[in-house]
Amino acid sequence: MGHRDALLEGAKQCLTEKGYARTTARDIVAASGANLASIGYHYGSKEALLNEALIQANAEWGEALEKSMVYDAEAVAPPHEQFEAIWTKVIELFSGHRRLWAANFEAFTQIEHSPEIREALAKGLQEARFGMGESLLARLAEGHDERAVRAVGSFFQALLTGVMAQWLIDPESAPTGQDLSYALLAITAGLREKEMSE
Repeated sequence: MGHRDALLEGAKQCLTEKGYARTTARDIVAASGANLASIGYHYGSKEALLNEALIQANAEWGEALEKSMVYDAEAVAPPHEQFEAIWTKVIELFSGHRRLWAANFEAFTQIEHSPEIREALAKGLQEARFGMGESLLARLAEGHDERAVRAVGSFFQALLTGVMAQWLIDPESAPTGQDLSYALLAITAGLREKEMSE
């Protein structure tokens, strides 16, 4: 493994062990076995290296998330049960990557000061919305327009960010897959009742 790759792996390790804000260039050097000058040579700055490490770590987590949402063509469960099953898997997946999510929330606080972080997070967000929207809609029926994919993906991303924030703050009372499914049923039932009464 060359210095560039070693630095990236070291930075990913530091993100999960120390967080975004508390990682120093010397921490990355110690974790990677590279030298201090190689950070500037390969990445330009510690911040650029950490940003790249965060992007790659999120992409790896996204791949694991996508696998957990694979459509089962044989599934006969009602949509709300499939929704519950997906969210149960997502929350289980989160528990193994808790520190990565903490690093992400730390990075969120930097977006006002770093256009690079904002751009990287925005790109990842767009890709996540599209991927999640397609995966979820594939469970319900074939063929969806771009607006539906984006809307469903955005809804799922909003839930994802909110649920993970609750798990970081208070995992004992954070919502489960069953809680989210029940809430969705209650909301949609209320909307249907309102439509029928109008």
